[in-house]
Amino acid sequence: MDMRVAVGGLMLQNPVMPASGTFGEEMAQVIDLNALGALVTKSVTPLPRMGNRSPRVAETMAGMLNSVGIQGKGITAFVRDTVPFYREFQSPLVVSVSADTADEFADLASSATVPGVAALEVNISCPNLEDDGRSYAMDPVQTRRVLEKVRAATRLPLWAKLTPNTGALTEVAQAAEAAGADALVVANTILAMAIDVETRKPKIGNVMGGLSGPAIKPIIVRMVYQTARAVRIPIIGCGGIASGNDALEYLLAGASAVQVGTYNFVQPTAMLTIIAEMEAYATRHGVTRIADLIGAAQQM
Repeated sequence: MDMRVAVGGLMLQNPVMPASGTFGEEMAQVIDLNALGALVTKSVTPLPRMGNRSPRVAETMAGMLNSVGIQGKGITAFVRDTVPFYREFQSPLVVSVSADTADEFADLASSATVPGVAALEVNISCPNLEDDGRSYAMDPVQTRRVLEKVRAATRLPLWAKLTPNTGALTEVAQAAEAAGADALVVANTILAMAIDVETRKPKIGNVMGGLSGPAIKPIIVRMVYQTARAVRIPIIGCGGIASGNDALEYLLAGASAVQVGTYNFVQPTAMLTIIAEMEAYATRHGVTRIADLIGAAQQM
């Protein structure tokens, strides 16, 4: 069974990887990292960040809300301490980067272009301080502007992480492609809110947060399907994946690979199970190349 897929400048041994923010070095104590298609880090910022006020996570009926705020030690500590750790594994390292301005994004991309890093996931779902706090990925013009600067700052493959919180998803995807993105991650979490009726207070300290998990999967599958028909570059589907069938649904919709997020918290070995279930499906249906399923959904 050939599980290899080509994604944004990389050839992956299989299409399964973690979603940014749901995976870290400690996972090496739980699963074989060499079994994954790629390793995607939590978003790295130019300087250390404390993150948002607590509580940062709240469970919902079919997923969870989070508003962590990209807490981290900054790019200098990341390059010094984290990149050497991942060099011990064969799965390619994809570094997620997040910044407040286009110039900061470019500088960050340059700083992250070091031996051991295979690609950059540009988190343009984050707030853009140059556009009243809206995320870059809500606007095609802003998307193209920031990605052109990042493209000029690094030779590494660029994966643009898009937001579902826009009514112009395909236009944003096309702008990212035109600016030099090698792949698109569709998509980040959906802006949402939950209230504790006993305390009458929001369940998240930052009031609103990102909804992830099974509740959003049909929405993001639809977005992947639409985006795949608007661009020529590969798509990584991300949202609500908890089984091999979930991952296969994304491939059939047009994704070349998938990212698993929330379900890693439920079952830390989830990604290995998903890979095994995809292989079992392929064997059962006589599929010899998993890549043959990309975009293979049939019209009724």
